[in-house]
Amino acid sequence: MTKSENIELTAEPRKTGRHHSRALRRQMKIPAILYGPKVENTPLTLLEKEAVKYSHHQYENTIFVIKSSDPKLNGLKVLKKSIETHPLTHRPLHMDLYAIDVKQTVRVHVEIKYVGKSAGEREGGVFNALRRDVEIECLPTEIPDSFEISIENLALNQTLHVSDLKIPENIKLITSPEEALCTVAEVQEEAPTETAEGATPTAEGSPAESSGSDQDKK
Repeated sequence: MTKSENIELTAEPRKTGRHHSRALRRQMKIPAILYGPKVENTPLTLLEKEAVKYSHHQYENTIFVIKSSDPKLNGLKVLKKSIETHPLTHRPLHMDLYAIDVKQTVRVHVEIKYVGKSAGEREGGVFNALRRDVEIECLPTEIPDSFEISIENLALNQTLHVSDLKIPENIKLITSPEEALCTVAEVQEEAPTETAEGATPTAEGSPAESSGSDQDKK
């Protein structure tokens, strides 16, 4: 499945500066920047409610169509490249949009989905995902939703690599095929704590030994 949906994203040109950014947030809008090979860097405003909705993972690599009163912006197709959020409230603070040409390839990261339960886990091992995505290059309309890989036959101490993914011919893999994807490791049991042989615990309340000799009474 590819993410070629054309979802409308409301955007308008904006003035730059910290003062203007604060004013936008009071209006429930956020600042953004638009860039790409065939457009000039353009400061934008987005509706905060749309930014919140489309910041979710399910909209990664989705193609958006800008809806704007500015004829230079209206109808542009864009990808969400990054979004900055507040560390406490997680409200979106800023978004980067990349203007695409549907006839030119783009580089994106695509999620890896591990399917099933490994043979090594059934033997008591622990599954470790070493990568959650890979970088690819393809046409914007051919970006896959994800890459699935079965781990059912992955045994203890075995590793799957990027080269084990099934990549369609129309997609160029950028991540090195030699990189490890996942592995199943044996559970390492903790060795029992050893005590020194012949050690005698000190009894509580035992009298201290005298360091001197008694003097004879005269």
